[in-house]
Amino acid sequence: MSPLHVSRRLLDGVRILTLVGDDYEDLELWYPKLRLEEAGGHVTLAGSMQGRTYSGKHGYPCTSDAAIADMEAADFHGIVIPGGWMPDKLRRDEKVLDLVREFAAHGKLVAAICHGGWIPISAGVYRGVRVTGSPGIKDDLMNAGAIWEDAPVVVDRHFVSSRKPGDLPAFLEAIVEVLAVAAVA
Repeated sequence: MSPLHVSRRLLDGVRILTLVGDDYEDLELWYPKLRLEEAGGHVTLAGSMQGRTYSGKHGYPCTSDAAIADMEAADFHGIVIPGGWMPDKLRRDEKVLDLVREFAAHGKLVAAICHGGWIPISAGVYRGVRVTGSPGIKDDLMNAGAIWEDAPVVVDRHFVSSRKPGDLPAFLEAIVEVLAVAAVA
């Protein structure tokens, strides 16, 4: 059996929720979506409305599979939060914050990259958690009680964080590892 077949099975049956909204960072949404699907996971893109097309910071379109209001953390193994300006808008939605709190409370993957950390900050789940993120939100992370590290990826239990698009390979390697362990459990 080739290594590709083995890696495809790694996340069979694993369901991942990914948030989408206008001004998402294009690579930080699409790279994780495609990599997780390549590993056998099922990714649901949820935005404010099902079937709405959102535009990334660099103009790449993304149509949501579902509405955030209809999502339940119990239906997923983890959540991936891309950066861009989208997180600053979505963190004002109480349903988004409740979802992140539920994922965190149940020990499920909470993965954020770049400015995506704004959502876990607003959800109040980063206190005492080792994280990284865009240097632009370093103070926000520290003021929320997170323990800042300047690294391509930081894994603290079920929390995975990265700084920027250039860190995506390490970010996804860590996400897949956390989800694979959860899938076995």
